[in-house]
Amino acid sequence: MADICLWINFLTALVIKVAILISGRGSNMEAILRSIRSGKLKGVEVDVVISDNPESRGLAIASDTFRVPTRAIPAKGLRGWDYDRKIVEALEQYGIYPKDGLVCLAGFMRILSPEFVNRYKMRIINIHPSLLPSFPGLHAQRKAVAYGVKVSGCTIHFIDEGVDSGPILLQKAITVLDSDSEETLSSRILIEEHKLYTKALKLIAQGKVYCKGRRVILIKKNTTSSE
Repeated sequence: MADICLWINFLTALVIKVAILISGRGSNMEAILRSIRSGKLKGVEVDVVISDNPESRGLAIASDTFRVPTRAIPAKGLRGWDYDRKIVEALEQYGIYPKDGLVCLAGFMRILSPEFVNRYKMRIINIHPSLLPSFPGLHAQRKAVAYGVKVSGCTIHFIDEGVDSGPILLQKAITVLDSDSEETLSSRILIEEHKLYTKALKLIAQGKVYCKGRRVILIKKNTTSSE
């Protein structure tokens, strides 16, 4: 029952409090915020966008376009938990706690420390531009083209202490064309990333996700429902 109860607090929450961590343009962040604004994504509230890069274009988009609070937390040479504790302080300031909060990585270009991961265990999700476990880490699209795979895509996964190695929540596959370059494949995968992140958050908000070991189970609709 412990695994099944992993998301029980989200089942009873009216709104899931979310923090989005970015480093650059924040296109996945923007897609999430647009889905919330349009009403496509309900039960999710983005309370803060945090970046390790004060010049991140995504900070201005979050603040100016969507009126979401932002925080820039430059590393200034700090590594691991020495830096991550500053992120935790900001999360707690905005009410993002492990019990009922969610941290979404959207192009956040830092590896989280074990201390951070354990503190927010199974409360951090990330999107990666490959079909994990293939091509973890940087330049996944370049690796896919160079390797000659016929199918690639993107993956939403929970964060663990490894690099792109946590339990997989959702994946979307696309065909790799013979004419694809790293740039063209990246642009087509990015379109699917925007859709997949919203879908993942919707499933979590609806209480349709729990984990059993490494397996992420998606709960189907009640077949007796009139919907």
